[in-house]
Amino acid sequence: MRPTLQVRLSQHLALTPQLQQSIRLLQLSTLELHQEVEQMLASNPLLETDEEFDAPLPTSTQERLTEREEREERVAQSDSESTTGDAPAGDEMRAEEFGTTERDDWENGTEGDDFDGIRETPSSAAPSGDDDERPDTESPDESLQDVLRGQMPGMTLGELDRAALLALIESLNEDGYLEDPLEELVAAILGEEADEEQREELLDRFKVALKWLQSMEPAGVGARDLGECLELQLRVLPRSPEQALAIVICRRHLELLAKRDWRRMMSLTGADEELLREAQSLIAGLEPKPGRRYARSENRPVVPDVIVQKAGRNFRVMINPDVLPKLRINDLYAQALRATRGGVSNSPLGGQLQEARWFIKNIQQRFDTIQRVSEAIVERQRGFFTHGELAMKPLVLREIADELGLHESTISRVTTAKYMATPWGTFELKYFFGSSLSTEAGGNASSTAVRALIKQFIAAEDATSPLSDSQLSTMLGEQGITVARRTVAKYREALKLAPANLRKTR
Repeated sequence: MRPTLQVRLSQHLALTPQLQQSIRLLQLSTLELHQEVEQMLASNPLLETDEEFDAPLPTSTQERLTEREEREERVAQSDSESTTGDAPAGDEMRAEEFGTTERDDWENGTEGDDFDGIRETPSSAAPSGDDDERPDTESPDESLQDVLRGQMPGMTLGELDRAALLALIESLNEDGYLEDPLEELVAAILGEEADEEQREELLDRFKVALKWLQSMEPAGVGARDLGECLELQLRVLPRSPEQALAIVICRRHLELLAKRDWRRMMSLTGADEELLREAQSLIAGLEPKPGRRYARSENRPVVPDVIVQKAGRNFRVMINPDVLPKLRINDLYAQALRATRGGVSNSPLGGQLQEARWFIKNIQQRFDTIQRVSEAIVERQRGFFTHGELAMKPLVLREIADELGLHESTISRVTTAKYMATPWGTFELKYFFGSSLSTEAGGNASSTAVRALIKQFIAAEDATSPLSDSQLSTMLGEQGITVARRTVAKYREALKLAPANLRKTR
């Protein structure tokens, strides 16, 4: 082949570092964004927060800060004069200033799970005497391990048995279960070089220590599975026919209890239905996770990125000022750079100055995009903001992307892990998107509204004769919404609602 020269004109998109940072910031949650800001502040001396800036501020900002300082001074003065120990009102004033109120309920979460027909209660229902007689070993700041170690001084244990019990206590998970088999714990402690006699001796120590552990409070701690956990709690209850039957069920027939297969259980246990119901009621009052009350869960309240407020007949959409980072360039460093010979471009800090400017611009662009997308969502879902989730309309990402001239992937990033405070609660932005279902009138219904309708039907059902998925499908059809039984089952499962046979009660 003869070598030839050709000229080709092509077009491609280059992802510059600035564009890459903009895309990455857009998909971060509020918590991740603030962590990113902290890292940037620590690594770039040219970037600082407003609180660190000592130069004169604009008049409006200066007046706002002066008013805030005077308000805090009045609060501090009233606190020093008060002798009743009332809490300061600073937080209440801040909430009134932004026109927001705290909401403890997260309406877009899941409902409490029921497992094997057992109600998950905050504490074990298995009593071990009066409350005044129990050892005072529980405090809000103590972990499960702390509580168990606090009960050890009252036990007559040898040195080796005490060490074995401490090893088991440290091996418990946050629910109070011993997940690892005793043989694995022995192998982990002795290693592969130990002989069989040493292994057997340590295993016997662990078996004795396990008996001690399972006799401690809270009842059920140290169990290897759910059945053993419930059985341990049942054994501290007064003896009765229903208690004995409940122990048998927990030991052998938990799966049948979960299915509420009363006929099979009556056949296997020889008990009548009334006694089975009493045993089931006894089991339902137990605690399936005895260590839960001591778990140090980090349940942070959801901080909304966007706040929607009623403003006459319309709705006002604004970025939550509490999540907006307040950043600026350090003027002292910037002026020093400009005064150096050769200017900013020849200074080693010139790149950091440009990086700080990009970072501030990209953060502002991130919140501008969130604002635009939120306003478009509110405009499309006005029925929801006025009447609630039953008035939700079908909406897909592409519709918002076409309206704002953005890519669909950008809308996906914006609506992930970003939350909106509405008159009906706080929701993730993705909550407002739902597929379309056809109606008899030729219109469309949102899948979100259909799920809300199913939840409403089930909440109003007769507990002795719950609605099946087929009946729910028929009821939706009467409302003019065509939904197949399988679709109803899928939506019901998404709502964490059990099927009809598990919702049935006497």
